[in-house]
Amino acid sequence: MIDKIILNSLKESKNLLAFSAGVDSTALFFLLKEKKINFDIAIVNYNIRDEAIYEVEYAKELAKKYNKKIFIKEAKEFNSNFEANAREFRYNFFKNIIKSQNYNNLLTAHHLNDKLEWFLMRLSKGAGVLTLSGMSQIEQRDNFNIIRPLLNITKDKLINYLEKNSIKYFIDKSNFDTKFERNRFRPIVNKLLENGKDGYIRSFEFLQNDANIIKSGFRLKYKEKELRVIELNSIDFAPNALNFYLKELGYLISYKEQLLIKEKKSFVIGRTWAVELVDTLLYIAPYLNIVIPKEDREKFRKAKIPPKIRGYIYSEKINCDF
Repeated sequence: MIDKIILNSLKESKNLLAFSAGVDSTALFFLLKEKKINFDIAIVNYNIRDEAIYEVEYAKELAKKYNKKIFIKEAKEFNSNFEANAREFRYNFFKNIIKSQNYNNLLTAHHLNDKLEWFLMRLSKGAGVLTLSGMSQIEQRDNFNIIRPLLNITKDKLINYLEKNSIKYFIDKSNFDTKFERNRFRPIVNKLLENGKDGYIRSFEFLQNDANIIKSGFRLKYKEKELRVIELNSIDFAPNALNFYLKELGYLISYKEQLLIKEKKSFVIGRTWAVELVDTLLYIAPYLNIVIPKEDREKFRKAKIPPKIRGYIYSEKINCDF
């Protein structure tokens, strides 16, 4: 079920599995075990369902039985935009573990249904090729890779694998709650995949190839922490570059926000991200509205650092000689 190239890349690596005790991550746990891939697990308890405590206990049982390290995090309460905030919380937790424990790869159990759901959600809002191409099997981050071994496998196949092998798993009832956008698309995706998956896999391959062509229109000139400086072949590539690097930084930009770069050269997105376009250089950094000493302001001016980027560079003591 897992691509041999992916398996080979995991055999010599230190791997952390994002675990939830649901169908997807439980199937991946046992598939990796079958293939003798070494890995540890990390799980987040969001404390929004009664079953969560039993899911964490199951994760502990598996870790003890199969000699895995386990990392557990209790989430705080999110007052709004649960999906986005939970995702950010979850990935920050994973990144901290990876950094402190020197893991090479974060393994997630995203599958073909997830990829098609993403496509339809973004399609319904208006999106370009870079966004529609969605997740890839291997995605490089600053000091680790995100690897999705199940990305070309349907959820039905994972369920069949668990049932056939009498493997225990939990069903997250929130997956049926239509207040979450993804769940409104899920029945459509299940219906579409009933007639086979090969056409969808080929289409995503074509989209990825087209996305790679678009990405050749810009390159990363400099990065430090959450600062990105991107060199554009033409300012026409600015919306695509903005979309690509904000996604890498964990922010999903809307279609309207993406178009702002065509209207403005300097703005703040979501009250969080400063964006500056100077000739063919695109700057992205967290927006910090802080007082900067006169001497440093003069230094930034001489270095031609755009105003909205200066607060982050000053706060993080980043060398602006780039």
